Amino acid sequence: MALSWNEIKARAISFSKEWSDTANEDADAKPFLVDFFNVFGINRKRVSTFEHRVKKLDDSDGYIDLLWKGVILIEMKSRGKNLDKAFNQAKEYLHGLKEYELPKFVLVSDFDVFRLHDLEENSVSEFHLRDLVSNVHYFGSLIGYSKKIYKEQDPANIKAAELMGKLHDRLKEIGFTGHPLEVYLVRILFCLFSEDTTIFEKRQFQEYIENRTSEDGSDLASHLQELFQVLNTPLEGRYTNLDEQLSEFPYVNGKLFEEILPIASFDTKLRKALLDCCQIDWSRISPAIFGSMFQSVMNPVERRNLGAHYTSEKNILKLIKPLFLDELYSELESCKGNRSKLLQLQKKLGSLKFLDPACGCGNFLVITYRELRLLEFDILRQLYKGQFATSLEGIIELNVDQFYGIEYEEFPARIAEVALWLIDHQMNLRLSEEFGQYFVRLPLKKAACITIGNALEIDWNSLIKNQPIEIEAENTTITLNEPEAHEYTSVHIQTRNLTIIDERKSESVQLYTSAGFNFILGNPPFIGKSQQNAAQKSDMERIFAGYSGTGVLDYVTAWYLKASRYIQNTRTRVAFVSTNSIVQGEQVGILWNILFNQYGIKIHFAHQSFSWSNEAKGNAAVHVVIIGFANYDIISKRIFTYDDIKGEYHEISTNNINPYLVEGKDITILSRSRVLCGGIPEMSWGNKPVDGGNLILSNEEKNEIVNTEPHINNFIKPLICAKEFLNSEKRWCLWLVGVDPSEIRKSNFLLDRVKRVKQVRESSKDAGARRLAQQPGQFRDIKTYEKYILIPAHSSENRKYIPIGFFGKNDIAHNSCLVVPNASLFHFGMLSSEIHMAWVRYVCGRLESRFRYSKDIVYNNFPWPENPTETQIARIEKLAQDVLDVRTQYPKSSLAVLYDPITMPPALVKAHNELDKAVDLAYRPQPFVSDAKRMEYLFELYEKYTADLFTTKKKEKKKSK
Repeated sequence: MALSWNEIKARAISFSKEWSDTANEDADAKPFLVDFFNVFGINRKRVSTFEHRVKKLDDSDGYIDLLWKGVILIEMKSRGKNLDKAFNQAKEYLHGLKEYELPKFVLVSDFDVFRLHDLEENSVSEFHLRDLVSNVHYFGSLIGYSKKIYKEQDPANIKAAELMGKLHDRLKEIGFTGHPLEVYLVRILFCLFSEDTTIFEKRQFQEYIENRTSEDGSDLASHLQELFQVLNTPLEGRYTNLDEQLSEFPYVNGKLFEEILPIASFDTKLRKALLDCCQIDWSRISPAIFGSMFQSVMNPVERRNLGAHYTSEKNILKLIKPLFLDELYSELESCKGNRSKLLQLQKKLGSLKFLDPACGCGNFLVITYRELRLLEFDILRQLYKGQFATSLEGIIELNVDQFYGIEYEEFPARIAEVALWLIDHQMNLRLSEEFGQYFVRLPLKKAACITIGNALEIDWNSLIKNQPIEIEAENTTITLNEPEAHEYTSVHIQTRNLTIIDERKSESVQLYTSAGFNFILGNPPFIGKSQQNAAQKSDMERIFAGYSGTGVLDYVTAWYLKASRYIQNTRTRVAFVSTNSIVQGEQVGILWNILFNQYGIKIHFAHQSFSWSNEAKGNAAVHVVIIGFANYDIISKRIFTYDDIKGEYHEISTNNINPYLVEGKDITILSRSRVLCGGIPEMSWGNKPVDGGNLILSNEEKNEIVNTEPHINNFIKPLICAKEFLNSEKRWCLWLVGVDPSEIRKSNFLLDRVKRVKQVRESSKDAGARRLAQQPGQFRDIKTYEKYILIPAHSSENRKYIPIGFFGKNDIAHNSCLVVPNASLFHFGMLSSEIHMAWVRYVCGRLESRFRYSKDIVYNNFPWPENPTETQIARIEKLAQDVLDVRTQYPKSSLAVLYDPITMPPALVKAHNELDKAVDLAYRPQPFVSDAKRMEYLFELYEKYTADLFTTKKKEKKKSK
């Protein structure tokens, strides 16, 4: 067992005094180093060798004074000698070492001066022997203490996962698969971590393998089996003649080593794969993200993007800080200086319960636990102010059994359990470093409750077993859904489903709770409607039974509804990371109407859409929101906005957050078949071919056929598709509406293309397409207009404006675009304005992060100005024409280039800015200062328009009677 820092410091003082007069390298180096290692409780003979021979660069022999392979190289010199030369000599020795022998530290010393080189951090620390007591922390990694508790970007995380992946592959190749393999790997992970973090002695697991097993690996499996049995056996229950190295391992328990597994079979490759894993410094590995990386090695597809799909610490903190952490730290500030309140806050921390109902490898639970432990450290600092008891046992309130998770697959569930043990131990090391006493929770008595199953089927209440809760307060009266009130001298905690089991008027009352998660959090699966498998669709149907239109919802929405049902009449708070599609487009009206109207949900905080990323290779390109909600309201709510979708956020305080995650009332924009405002032209889709591409021509195909059959040019018209419109490319279509059939017969080309269309439609699974086979020479839709505005259905979110344009009757709009027939420059100006784009950004659906403009959600619901004057309309029309005129000044540039934020010409920027001001002033006398203010105004106007429509309909109905 590792020594406490207090014990190490006491030994360091004695060592400094005893060796203060030592000077001779030859006579004193060995005993000096033996005693030096003893300062840290390390048996030098077990870990290192004196005079280790290596080949130097000139091929001559060199002798290292002391080498602990993979850890430290020490070179001693007589007092007063040049330590720079000593370090250069040590560097020469490094060339003669094998890769796994290379040390992390090089120490050179002349008995008085210690100069420690950290080769990984590229840093140097120097001090005198008399100051060793103040510098012992530099040697903490020798015994497993490490200040690198969490370093998300550390490549060691990915390296460790890759090595474990190789071990996984080797075991799988020999037929060791399924549940035994998963448990086996988790046990090995625990052992690897333990030997670098004081649970085991430094490199104890590695040395057991190296010293007790043969190089061909033939006996490795049986030795591991014996080790697992020892780790599950209390010291007093072990055989008296147990192998010496085995008997030194501690008792772990915690059910981790309880199950008897089939014996694996190792060979030379497998043994090497395991020893390669031992070379990693596992004290640097983050339990918060390693689990996800470890899981990804199990899947060959995911392995190519190793590390891409874990949730980074930064993004997890975006959720847990506003959900509970900020509030707890604020409470700590108010408790400072008051011991009673500090103790009360610490007890509160120990009573909280957290559920992640889609926990995966436990990232959210691990980071949450770590942050709460850090908060508890702050409380302990306030309580003890450096004066600590001789033992840390019993002063920590937080433990891993406060954390619950549900995971569909067994392997990540087991990883989550172990990850919480590992982070608990890391935090215990931090506590040990902080307060001087060594603290470790062995044997493992408590564990996180990670349930394997479908979170949408499991009763979340069933996860918490009935357990007593002590409640303290003074003269509080509570009513527990019973006809009479009960007075007690000690009740002040809020929970639910309480049952009184002790009605004595005493100082303490025990109550039982069968439910009571304080916080529910996580990131449920990101699966859109089209990607859901049969089982997931069945989940959606079961959760949303009785509600119409829910077939368009993302899978994650089922967690929202289930959580909303769970938290009824409680103070439980929920926050989920979700795809941004649930606050955009048609999903908003369906989901949030249910949550608001049926379950009384209020949004407490929200992160608007941002790129969910991490620092690993193969970064996952997902755009998400974070929404925190509860079944009760609060006065002050928080919106976190992003100036750039990939940038940093800033916070806005607000009275209410609507489902579009902006300030406003809890209204939703429902699909509307007609425009909201009178006098506005209707929008429609462009023409859908349903032709298998046979009525469409590229520019090259068009030129080739016209050269061969010039008369066909009469039947070819420009086809305006979104991609070609934006990129100034040409595309054409065969427009055979009203063409005499004999003309088609004359041309082999036309006849062949029409035959192909007929075949495509006849073989279609869609009944409507099969009916169209009767008119194979035409598109499904046949719409032409004298003049119309064309809007691409999809456009980049990076553009400040969606490029739109005017076209005429000879231009055939494709169904990748929407059209507004008979539109004027006023309409063009309104649709090209910043206020309309604000509406688009918040209301439209998205394809990944790109805008997905829609007729029924975006255009038909857009609140146009109430009563613009003729002067305002004329001004907007004039400035709209200016925008069109500026665009013509750049004939070589496509709209995609002109509206790219980087290459947008200043003249076009200016023209749009002038137009934006004019449009703003058509709504109200003062321009808007931000998109958020524009949306507040538009939602108010929308509510007014829809209220007027409702009133009008009611009046008409009454009149007809």
